[in-house]
Amino acid sequence: MQIRTAIPDDLDAILQILDAAALETDRKLTRESVAAGRTVVAVEEGRLLGAAVCSPAESGVQIDAIAVRKRRQAQGVGTALVEVIVEDHKCVIAEFDERVRPFYESLGFEIEPTSDGRLRGSRG
Repeated sequence: MQIRTAIPDDLDAILQILDAAALETDRKLTRESVAAGRTVVAVEEGRLLGAAVCSPAESGVQIDAIAVRKRRQAQGVGTALVEVIVEDHKCVIAEFDERVRPFYESLGFEIEPTSDGRLRGSRG
């Protein structure tokens, strides 16, 4: 498996992965993230396995959406995506639901509740 910066040709596959994970996606914002080099993808044998879409935030980036194909979940794909983002940025932020808290905790994120009942994790 290889983690790399997404290219415009990856956009449709990225949107499919995000949609399959039932994440709210904004095609325009995702396209902008890809064009700006802020989206990373996991690829194996030419097939996208997962994607993390980011936007600028504070002194780093915010992970706006991260998803992995269902058959490849719990195989380290999401972890590899986040690790690359953390390596490339001083600060990484993510807002998420309670159900994914263990994932972010395992990656060393400091987690606090937000006013809207979600959680906010930061690392760096």
